[in-house]
Amino acid sequence: MKMKETLHLGKTAFPMRGNLPNREVDWQKEWEEKDLYRLRQEKNEGKPTFVLHDGPPYANGNIHLGHSLNKISKDIIVRSKSMSGFRAPYVPGWDTHGLPIEQVLTNKGIKRKEMSLAEYRQKCYDYALTQVDKQRNDFKRLGVSGDWNHPYVTLTPDYEAAEIRVFGKMAEKGYIYKGLKPIYWSPSSESSLAEAEIEYKDVKSPSIYVAFDVVDGKGILDTDTALVIWTTTPWTIPANLGISVNPKYTYVQIEADGRKFVVAKDLLEAVTNEIGWESVTVLKEVAGKDMDLMTAKHPLYDRTSLVMVGDHVTLDAGTGLVHTAPGHGEDDFIIGKKYHLDILSPIDSRGCYTDEAPGFEGLFYEKANPIVTEKLKETGALLKLDFFTHSYPHDWRTKKPVIFRATPQWFASIDKFRQDILDEVDKVNWIIPWGKTRLHNMIRDRGDWVISRQRAWGVPLPVFYAENGEAILTPETIEHVAQLFGEFGSNVWFEREAKELLPAGFTHPGSPNGQFTKETDIMDVWFDSGSSHEAVLRQREDLSFPADMYLEGSDQYRGWFNSSITTSVAINGVAPYKAVLSQGFTLDGEGRKMSKSLGNTILPEKVINQMGADILRLWVSSVDYESDVRVSMDILSQVSEVYRKIRNTMRFLLANTEDFNPETDSVAYEDLRSVDKYMTVRLNKVVKEIREKGYESYNFLHIYRTVINFLTVDLSSFYLDFAKDVVYIEAKENHDRRCMQTVFYQTAVTLTKLLTPIIPHTAEEIWSHLKEEEAYVQLSEFPEFQEFANQEELLDTWVAFLEFRDKVLKALEVARNEKQIGKSMEAKLTVYPNEQVNALLKAVDSNVAQLLIVSPDFFDVRPVGEETPANAQVFEDVAFVVEKAEGVVCERCRQMKTHVGAHHELPGLCDHCAEVVLAEFPDAVAEGFE
Repeated sequence: MKMKETLHLGKTAFPMRGNLPNREVDWQKEWEEKDLYRLRQEKNEGKPTFVLHDGPPYANGNIHLGHSLNKISKDIIVRSKSMSGFRAPYVPGWDTHGLPIEQVLTNKGIKRKEMSLAEYRQKCYDYALTQVDKQRNDFKRLGVSGDWNHPYVTLTPDYEAAEIRVFGKMAEKGYIYKGLKPIYWSPSSESSLAEAEIEYKDVKSPSIYVAFDVVDGKGILDTDTALVIWTTTPWTIPANLGISVNPKYTYVQIEADGRKFVVAKDLLEAVTNEIGWESVTVLKEVAGKDMDLMTAKHPLYDRTSLVMVGDHVTLDAGTGLVHTAPGHGEDDFIIGKKYHLDILSPIDSRGCYTDEAPGFEGLFYEKANPIVTEKLKETGALLKLDFFTHSYPHDWRTKKPVIFRATPQWFASIDKFRQDILDEVDKVNWIIPWGKTRLHNMIRDRGDWVISRQRAWGVPLPVFYAENGEAILTPETIEHVAQLFGEFGSNVWFEREAKELLPAGFTHPGSPNGQFTKETDIMDVWFDSGSSHEAVLRQREDLSFPADMYLEGSDQYRGWFNSSITTSVAINGVAPYKAVLSQGFTLDGEGRKMSKSLGNTILPEKVINQMGADILRLWVSSVDYESDVRVSMDILSQVSEVYRKIRNTMRFLLANTEDFNPETDSVAYEDLRSVDKYMTVRLNKVVKEIREKGYESYNFLHIYRTVINFLTVDLSSFYLDFAKDVVYIEAKENHDRRCMQTVFYQTAVTLTKLLTPIIPHTAEEIWSHLKEEEAYVQLSEFPEFQEFANQEELLDTWVAFLEFRDKVLKALEVARNEKQIGKSMEAKLTVYPNEQVNALLKAVDSNVAQLLIVSPDFFDVRPVGEETPANAQVFEDVAFVVEKAEGVVCERCRQMKTHVGAHHELPGLCDHCAEVVLAEFPDAVAEGFE
């Protein structure tokens, strides 16, 4: 028999390497076969409910790291709630309508105009479902647990029917109307856009100053005077119908280089410099209010432009006189309506001029800028042309510029219930506090919601028109459409005539001949997803309304958070969520936005295939998601090292409890040694910290740091550091050994449970090597925090001891550097304490030499007050003398001892090791050792 076989070296089948990319797939297959999600729901039946309502990702393409951050975060929360006393169902969802899918089909060569609308929509439908399946597999591979067989999808008949009913309730309350109004219009999409679909990019635009000759100056201005406007959109000049001034400002008539002009007094110097006038004389001052109803000649057409007064005119830039085209700007529209101007918008859906702009018909608006400018120059109206770079709205999907264009659209009137929404915003728990301010300001400042879109793929607006053009949207007709959609899906709208979609026998005074037509516009996709509270939370028995939480990226303050609270308050009077948590975006390692053009994107699939989903999940827990988060393969490699630390520590605990039966071998807390009690209390502090400040506060980073700190500082650097001198060397049933194994096992079980929401694959693997009743850790409960008698006093003692230990380690390190000793077991350590340190060493009630990893035979604590030798290393409360121990190393425990070989049968062993071997291996002793 070999001597090392007398040691109780740790043994475990738990492998050192995780091999996660391969093994995770097998675990997930097993979980699915056992239906662990259903078993967890059944186990939690009757408990308080916690519903995290899934915001639907758009079904197009494989998932990216932003998706991973989002879905893993949700999964961590749902799993933690399931393990801490809540019934926490998770129903994933998908957003499936809208322009991106139409664009994909176009890129695939599918020509929309060569088939019926119903056929085209069916192709959109089929494609969307393939993307749902693709993303579902991606999300499941991340280890996300949920009702994947029964997700909600915005294109299903039941969902569309519920959305129609949301529209119907809003219409019944008078919130829905049709109007002509300038809205964001995307020529590249040929559709209107909501504010939430706008993003801003810097563009280079022309900057022009234009003179409008006075026609009627109301006896104040001569007709040889020109009003000067400034604009960065020359293409809107053909749509000009007026000039706005502020009634509170003072304007000046000037003579500049031989011509008379009018500008705001406070901007005269700036305008002079910009245009480059050399000789300027002020002729008179004019009050803005006195300019009301003056007229000026349009610089391109034979018509006049009306001077109007409005408070929207500012002195921030320009001339103080604002070019006004009611069909191309919100402020322009408002003042134009006030003065009964036409809402002229001579631009079609493709962004090209109509015949309402003579001389520019068919021209794309952007290409018209230089042509309009040239014509203004020909008429002498152009005073200055320059260019500047500024922020301009773009379509967030096509990335192309948008314009303001007046078109007939369906609106939801926010004004009618704006204050109700704001009141509800105040009631929500904004986990990131600035979220409240952000959404409050968006709701406060937003205009009416344009809910119609001029596209094919979406939910049709359930509106009919009588023969006289009157819109029909009654509770009766809308409910009938909802029922049809619920039975046949929304494609029925395009497969049947209007008459077939109306209730049987329906009549209307506006249709004496019984003829009707139907609306061709579809719903804004934000209306789709914003109706999920009605279509999902209220329709599914396992869910509840309002949801306990919505969690999405910070862009959803303008998107889903916004549309959801708007529709919910409109029809229910309450917010659809009790709490909102938002996250930042994923950036590359240098803090840049990820994009294919930069080549800095990282596909989750790549990370999973190389490292495993648990590494990606651990990364999610390691970042401060409140702001934008960085990720790179280097960063993920660092996380992988942390994972290795977790795995190796857990492996050590498993290996050294292989011969431990928690039912029969556990030592009660009151019978533990002081150091083991300390570690038990520390473990419980970790439980409290992780549960209360981590999971309950949705602070994953705090969990990550707390776990790593406990593993590295409390376990690896201290408790496990001296553990081998006990669990390897002592007799199998030795009390000290069983004390440590008790703590080891409790620690392994506790940490495995606490880490399950974050790294469920690894947690289940560890669990399979523990001796617990639950077949799966996912079906267990979080450990409860325990309080122990005198635990704070115990903690104080051991905090003080660890400070003492740090000083010992420093003293040993100095001696090692001076070549006095090698390993710490070779040292003779003499301690010269003061009163406090002396009391401390007695209070720890443990083998102090063992805790310090020095040989007990060469460890000595001198009486308080004894003179400190000259060669001592002195600290403020203690001094140490470190010398080389003059003894013999025991072949079994490797400690320097004074009595090795006292037992003649075991000449290379110290007394203690000889006693253990003689008691546990008598036959081997008789036969002899190699």
